[in-house]
Amino acid sequence: MTGRRSDAERNYRRILTVAEAEIAELGAAASIERVARTAGLGSATVRRHFPTRQALLEAVFAERAQALTARAAELTGESDSRAALLAWLRDFTDYAVSARGFADVLAYEPPAEADAEAASSPSPSSCGTTLEAALAPLLSRAQRDGAARAEASCHDLVTAVAGIALATEHHRDPAAQAARLLDLFVAGLSPRG
Repeated sequence: MTGRRSDAERNYRRILTVAEAEIAELGAAASIERVARTAGLGSATVRRHFPTRQALLEAVFAERAQALTARAAELTGESDSRAALLAWLRDFTDYAVSARGFADVLAYEPPAEADAEAASSPSPSSCGTTLEAALAPLLSRAQRDGAARAEASCHDLVTAVAGIALATEHHRDPAAQAARLLDLFVAGLSPRG
């Protein structure tokens, strides 16, 4: 983050480090006040950097959203559009299941194409918007090739993965259950033909 004083930059990094640990422990329920206390800062300091819990959650998961974006770009060049789409959905599901709180960040976002004037529209830098933009070329290509249902949207797929992660969070083996549910979802999205 350029343009910040060094103490503000240190506080920003400290807040993110503490928030990552708190979210790993408590999920999206981690409070700004607890993050501030644990970081040894006042809640006003935390709120200057992150005015809402959603903003804090977005910042914690932004790096991983960028990694998933890079992975989508790698897969865009694959010859089998169905395999590329499914590989990305599996990577995304694996992360959503393993990173407590990530699915919560995505579960309440309206579609990126929602009315930009609406108060509930996601910001252009939100994790959901970032992931939908990354997914768009993969889904579009699979749809063009007849390998994915034409009516499926990027928002549908991001929401489905978030739902799978949330539904399996307390399962005895979340990763295995999520993989099973993703396979069932994929059978409806892209049946082998």
